[in-house]
Amino acid sequence: MEAKLQVGVLGFGTVGSGVIHILEEHQEKINQVTGYDIAVKSVLVRDLEKNRRYAAKEFNLTTDADDILNDPDIAVVIEVMGSITTAREHILRALKAGKHVVTANKDLIALHGDELVAVAQENHCDLFYEASVAGGIPILRTLVNALAADKIKKIMGIVNGTTNFMLTKMTTEKKSYDEVLKEAQELGFAEADPTSDVDGIDAARKMVILTRLAFGMNVKLEDVETVGIRGISPQDIAIAYQLGYKIKLVGRAEENNGTVNVNVGPVLLPRAHPLSGVNYENNAVFVTGAAVGETMFYGPGAGELPTATSVVSDVITVAKNIRLGTNGNAFSNFKYETKHTPKDQVFSKYYLRLEMDDKTGTFLKLTQIFAEAGVGFDKILQEPQDDYTATVVIITHLTSKAQLEAAVKRAQAEPELKLITNYSVVEG
Repeated sequence: MEAKLQVGVLGFGTVGSGVIHILEEHQEKINQVTGYDIAVKSVLVRDLEKNRRYAAKEFNLTTDADDILNDPDIAVVIEVMGSITTAREHILRALKAGKHVVTANKDLIALHGDELVAVAQENHCDLFYEASVAGGIPILRTLVNALAADKIKKIMGIVNGTTNFMLTKMTTEKKSYDEVLKEAQELGFAEADPTSDVDGIDAARKMVILTRLAFGMNVKLEDVETVGIRGISPQDIAIAYQLGYKIKLVGRAEENNGTVNVNVGPVLLPRAHPLSGVNYENNAVFVTGAAVGETMFYGPGAGELPTATSVVSDVITVAKNIRLGTNGNAFSNFKYETKHTPKDQVFSKYYLRLEMDDKTGTFLKLTQIFAEAGVGFDKILQEPQDDYTATVVIITHLTSKAQLEAAVKRAQAEPELKLITNYSVVEG
């Protein structure tokens, strides 16, 4: 007969419901894998009277977190309530009480991960957070375990399903940003306040976590250059497609001689690139290793059961560690001094869309400004808007971020030149 491992769950929303469903539906397999009968004892909720998809069967509902955090029978606490401040307080209390913690809270891990890991180790507890990035895709454990022998060189990820859904709709149905945002909100993909998603903040927090595990560097959120999708127009999408690209919101972290550059923003990807085929609410993480080369991990980035699967997988790892007596080790012990790549060593091609006065000498001025900054042009498109104004689209040669910024700064100082769009371009 298996020993019993009792679990407390903070939150009974979408993911919390999925966790309970999977623990019940896959009970036989989980018992065999862990040697434990893993059972939920108590679940923290806001409202005891609320109708729920999964009724409380053999567990208690409570509105008091103390019923879980002070219960000596509960060995594992699952945090799926969201928020930052309250979740942090509950997790710290759980760890200090000697309880292992599994969380799906990317915001909390990105902002307070170091603190929580330290407290977990001090109390010989496990702290796992696989579900915090890319939902059902087991990317964190892949970086920590499966790719532990390799030296990761670069990570590119479509890690926000809301913006990917919106850009897919804008590309395939030629809808405007406002139209697809409304549709995403109606379908439940976007919140009433979509700021975190559409401004790239959610993706940036996930890149902080990926960078920590891939490169051992603790990059702060404010150090991640972050641009969202609000400024993307159907015109940009159509021009990019004409040139052989798709526009995606991509998070990137790249190592260069012991330094790392992390950013989130719209990127032009070749239509043949694997990430270009990742559509709607799906996520994918493209990893380049020195030994393994290029690999891609694709799947649902959110949702009740995909995310819950990652949460329960972490619970299974905790149970195995309890059985082996190996609890208290960090998710990853890989640490490296955090150094940021200087802008003159960050290289990319760039897509620029400008409006300029359609008169003799204006284009010459534009080319002179970029040439003096050392920025060459790979492709140029020019189309008249009216009798007085032209649209100019440029894809540069490979150039440094410092060179591009110098050219853009000078161009923006010219009254006859107006920069509308500035995106990075990925080749290959």
